[in-house]
Parts: sequence; C-alpha cells; structure tokens
Amino acid sequence: MADASLTALYQDIILDHYRRPRNKGTLANANVSIPMRNPLCGDEITLELEMDGDLISDVRFTGRGCSISQASTSMMTEMVKGKHASEIGHIGERFRAMVMGDADAATDTVLGKARALAGVARFPARVKCALLAWNALERGLAKSADHEPAKTRDAET
Repeated sequence: MADASLTALYQDIILDHYRRPRNKGTLANANVSIPMRNPLCGDEITLELEMDGDLISDVRFTGRGCSISQASTSMMTEMVKGKHASEIGHIGERFRAMVMGDADAATDTVLGKARALAGVARFPARVKCALLAWNALERGLAKSADHEPAKTRDAET
C-alpha cells in the first residue's frame, strides 16, 4: 500500500508543477537564453538565466510540452535558483542518473521534489522529456562560463 500511495504522491507533485509551473515567464535581466526542443515529441522550452559570475541569481522559462518536460523544468528552476554552477553540476548528474534508472540517485535528498520523476526511467521514450531543461541548463552554464553570447538557434536534445 505504501508503494501505491507514494506513486500517487509523486503523480500529484508532477501534475502540480505542470498545472502551476514555478518560474514560468520571461526574465527581464537574462544574460543567458537557451532555446531547446525535443523534435521527437514537440516539447520546447527557452531557459533564461540571470547570472552573477557563476551564481544563478534568477531563472525563468517559457515553452510548452508534455507534463514531464514542463514539470521537470519547473522543479529544476526551483532547485538551481541561488546556486553556483559548481553545486548545480552534482545535482544535474544525480538527476540524470535517476531518470536513467539509478536506484541510489532516486533516493538522493539533494533532488528534493524532483525525485517524483524517478518513474520516468521505466519509460525510455520519456527520458528526453525529463532531461530537456537540464540539457538547456548545461548548455547555458557552459555559454556563461565561456563569456560567449548565449542566444543560439533552437537546439535539439
């Protein structure tokens, strides 16, 4: 019974972030903007970062797609706001491991509510949906570190 109630809780968390996404909208002072899309399913986001050195002082996104991609993006923005790039690398690695099926990563408290997406590992076609925002973030942080203009053409995952 505990397994069924945990699954229901995770579904509720995903639906809450899909229906009421956090940090959705444009960012007036963005100095990094990364559009990403998944051509296989049509998910698309544009991730905007306000960077202060290697600190993400603010983050927002726009886009549309399935509940997994949009909820994952919403959760990610909550997790990374106010963090340094060095901290985010570890979180991103753990998230990627979790959606690829790593059971230890699925229990890692560093992932917070994003652990609700652990079940994505059972659906390989949905892994790209869950990773869309993380791929955009990785690209955005790399662009910021290189001090290059981060506005690019739509990138595919």
